[in-house]
Amino acid sequence: MVFVDTGGWIAVSVASDSLHQLAQTYYEDLLSRRVSLFTSNFVLDETITRIRYDIGHAAACRFWDLYEQAEGQQLVTTFWVDAAVTQKALQIFRKYSDQRFSLTDCSSFVLVKVHSITEAFSFDSHFELVGFIRQPQMGRQE
Repeated sequence: MVFVDTGGWIAVSVASDSLHQLAQTYYEDLLSRRVSLFTSNFVLDETITRIRYDIGHAAACRFWDLYEQAEGQQLVTTFWVDAAVTQKALQIFRKYSDQRFSLTDCSSFVLVKVHSITEAFSFDSHFELVGFIRQPQMGRQE
């Protein structure tokens, strides 16, 4: 099981991203091995918003098409952040004032822990800071 974070989605769906080829190769490998992929509604919101602001509306729509295709083929499952997850995420957010965790990051940490997922498709080193395996290993920080 692998949790797909914002950076993973952006790198896969934006051809001009500096990590696109690495992300695309990794994503295709996950799909070919039928690895169970998970993400969250917060991650999807963050991804589509960042692509919209940084690249443009058409690119944001292409991302959503990629996501819907994967979801339609049952390759990805979306966890929905509810009030309980939000409360736990806010506790993490408050605790780590020395880190640049977003609320989306913190909600992701809660979800991967609750669902016993140990690996994240992410270029965000925050996942490693809180004890998760980040793949692919080479990458940028968000």
